[in-house]
Amino acid sequence: MSVAAVLTAAGSGSRLGHALPKALVPVAGAPLVVHAARALLAARGADGSRVVHLVVTAPAQHRADLLRALQVVGTGDARVDVVVGGRTRQESVAAGLAALGDDVDVVLVHDAARAFATAGLVARVIDAVRAGHDAVVPGLAVVDTVKRVGDPHGDAGWPVVETVPRAQLRAVQTPQGFRRDVLVRAHADGAGRAGDEATAASDDAGLVEDAGAAVWVVAGEEAAAKITTPRDVAVAELLHGARSGARADEEA
Repeated sequence: MSVAAVLTAAGSGSRLGHALPKALVPVAGAPLVVHAARALLAARGADGSRVVHLVVTAPAQHRADLLRALQVVGTGDARVDVVVGGRTRQESVAAGLAALGDDVDVVLVHDAARAFATAGLVARVIDAVRAGHDAVVPGLAVVDTVKRVGDPHGDAGWPVVETVPRAQLRAVQTPQGFRRDVLVRAHADGAGRAGDEATAASDDAGLVEDAGAAVWVVAGEEAAAKITTPRDVAVAELLHGARSGARADEEA
């Protein structure tokens, strides 16, 4: 049995000032989807597990563009498919799941907007699923004080209900990893909410939680930050440059 990955690439690039999907926006010399795909395909678990099937979900009108962009990715013997996504992220992931072959037992779900997640992070998630966890998410400790608030009072603000202990909080990232049967069941259970952004799940671990399965957190990394604004692009390019420079120094 083997590992597959669903890479969601249908997000809008409007906040980055682009008409194309965010996944096709070039950052650090390549479209975001290319960086994300390379990390997924380069990862190796402790037992040699790796992604042998990558399914990228795309808007119908940009499917051909994504296929062309991915031609530069060294896939080895991995299979790469691009399928049309849905109206929401949840529908898109479901479309990606439906495209997987029967020989897959672990599924990673990753966002192209988190393009600079490292192969090491991908491997860490794979290893945690292989160790027996049904669902695994990477997370970073929250450094800000977080307060839960009540209903807004017009434009005047919100009443504070409580201050949530930071030690118990993690900011969740992708890739998220799952036993395939657990993820498929969670999507089936939550299919009725998938078609509307107001009700659709914002991440797959939330669907799994709602289905009653346990979710495990492993250490995330700053490099896996989500790219949404021009500032995020600038930070990602700095981190990528620093990482590339460190790697060059090690090889020198």
